[in-house]
Amino acid sequence: MTRRHRIPIILATLLGTLLVGAFAANAQQAPDPRIADIVRAGKLRVGYGLGAPATSYQDPKTGELRGLAVDLGRALAARMGVEFQPVIYPRPGAILQGLQTNAWDVTFLAFKPARTAEVDFATPYMQSDYAFLVLGDSAIQRYADVDQPGIRIATPRGDSSDLHVSRLLQRAEMVRTESFAAGLDLLRTKQVHAFTASRVNVMGYSEKIPGSRVLEEGLDVVYFAGVVPKGQPGRLAYMTDFIEQAKASGWVKQAIEREALRGVQVAPPGNPK
Repeated sequence: MTRRHRIPIILATLLGTLLVGAFAANAQQAPDPRIADIVRAGKLRVGYGLGAPATSYQDPKTGELRGLAVDLGRALAARMGVEFQPVIYPRPGAILQGLQTNAWDVTFLAFKPARTAEVDFATPYMQSDYAFLVLGDSAIQRYADVDQPGIRIATPRGDSSDLHVSRLLQRAEMVRTESFAAGLDLLRTKQVHAFTASRVNVMGYSEKIPGSRVLEEGLDVVYFAGVVPKGQPGRLAYMTDFIEQAKASGWVKQAIEREALRGVQVAPPGNPK
């Protein structure tokens, strides 16, 4: 990487750090009544489903928890003036299991109407679409080739792609796995014909399977948003304010660049229809 290309990344990291600092400075003021329970507890428990480059994953070398949603969680805790405490699950779709035991306070997930029965969504912070990853020698070239009898498509169980793509398929078979890694292994060993997830995640995983390719044709728009359990209107409003500030300040755009995410962009202001 040349010095000219390193400078924007260094500046983005610095600005991201300054924003977290600004959130921490704001926390020195009187506690916001909308999050009084979290402030009293002294910690913010944030649910994370591992394996999604767009949200959270473990660094293969250090084991460190990383990802844009992880940075958002840390910044949110700093704004509240409390300790950041991640609560880890094997995949994004498993996070909602934590509702049964009140295991987390907030999380970050792709929006799907089916999930609104259990949680409320704040405004989205970024957007992508659903895409398909295939091996280089696959005859599949477009979506019409995917949705055919005998075609098997892997996806993490309960992920937004499971909830959405499975609803659209008419002929192909969905193969649900317990993690992103398990689904990719099925593709790598040719036990399935394709792997599906949001494009930003699929683009990240394409680099791990040499010769694989991502179909250009995608499905719909997927929004990634802050999430709170049902019955927490104050917490939801606080989360919405936080995300809108993070978007307007340029912090989300900088975080996308720091993580080198492809196939994704900052969500527009407010809550798209």
